[in-house]
Amino acid sequence: MASVVVVGTQWGDEGKGKIVDLLTRYADCIVRFQGGNNAGHTLVVDGKQYIFHIIPSGILYEDKACMIGNGVIIDPGVLLEEISELAGHGLPVTPDRLMISENAHLIMPYHKSIDLAREASLARGKKIGTTGRGIGPCYMDKVGRFGIKVAELLDPDLFHEKLKFNVEEKNYLLTQKFGAEPVSVDRIRAEFEVFAEKLAPFVGNVSMTLDKARRDGRNILFEGAQGTQLDIDHGTYPFVTSSNTIAGNACIGSGFGPAHIDSVIGILKAYTTRVGEGPFPTELPEGDAVGDQLQSKGGEFGATTGRRRRCGWLDAVVASDAVRLNGLTGLAITKLDVLSGQPVLKIARKYTADGREFDCMPGNIRQTAKLQPVYEELGGWDEDITRVRQFDDLPQNARDYIRHIEDITGVEPAIVSVGPDREETLLLKNPFAEK
Repeated sequence: MASVVVVGTQWGDEGKGKIVDLLTRYADCIVRFQGGNNAGHTLVVDGKQYIFHIIPSGILYEDKACMIGNGVIIDPGVLLEEISELAGHGLPVTPDRLMISENAHLIMPYHKSIDLAREASLARGKKIGTTGRGIGPCYMDKVGRFGIKVAELLDPDLFHEKLKFNVEEKNYLLTQKFGAEPVSVDRIRAEFEVFAEKLAPFVGNVSMTLDKARRDGRNILFEGAQGTQLDIDHGTYPFVTSSNTIAGNACIGSGFGPAHIDSVIGILKAYTTRVGEGPFPTELPEGDAVGDQLQSKGGEFGATTGRRRRCGWLDAVVASDAVRLNGLTGLAITKLDVLSGQPVLKIARKYTADGREFDCMPGNIRQTAKLQPVYEELGGWDEDITRVRQFDDLPQNARDYIRHIEDITGVEPAIVSVGPDREETLLLKNPFAEK
């Protein structure tokens, strides 16, 4: 058996869903361990697109056990809608295929109201770029010990007691600080009673279930959301998400012992993108010919928000940060095909700012805003590589590009994606076969 963690190495949107889908073939259990429905995993299977926001993308396999860990925050309405959409595609989601941790916290309507009101109150240039889905306020309540857990949703009296307390406080904040509309206790209670009835069969102890799976010799795959530079502690704060996106949180967000993790695969897009606000040293501004080509050819729009992704050259400083912070044992390089047709490719090896050199992302947001990348250039290729199925059949310059990434990061490529479809992937090293 083996336990494998998959994380993003950049600012999210690296193509984790496709890689998780590939590795799910070899796993028995697939676990989502952090984030909420502010993240999206897009898969293309036989030309059909699927977008997941909460449910692990392993649900496309009928013989796999999928789990939502305690580190995930759940909007019950969104989760039930996702379950319904999958059923409409002929993929029924049943309690024997999906377990929700009883310790996961709930995103409440007042979280979304506060999220939107707070972002709207910020001055231009100070906005975080939140998705407005209540993620930050929900994690704030969790850390502040005012959150409501899934297990408490199933206890009507306890749920009502906590709901009344929270709504009184949140309505004061909404009306007095932000001048927004209050929320209704009765309306929320009625809505969530329906959610409780529908979700109750799915609720269980994910930690205990995973430990039994481990002792039974099962392969376990842990699926993260967003990317390393969006980590609340280690990312480009405050332009980050509200949870820990790095591999260490796979254990905390699921109740799994760290000594049992065997490998960590980092998903690295062959160039770099970012959605929303925040520093992006290698960004090619909108209107730049190469940046616009990457955006158009790569279909760079957020799976959750539909927002245009900012595009730029590969940032090896960001990649190296991810290697260190996650303890990466392998890389999955995605969207290599998007670079086809570029005569020259650039990789940022370090930054400069205020007469200093930086070989990691600085912690001061004013410094990050001034960073200028120092590039090295490599030759590109013109060939269409989407039909390539063996590494040695890639154009020489494409192989050189991948090997150069390996030299910079010190981490071997385990997977190379040459197109959006499930089959357009080169599996060079299977982490489930390495133990």
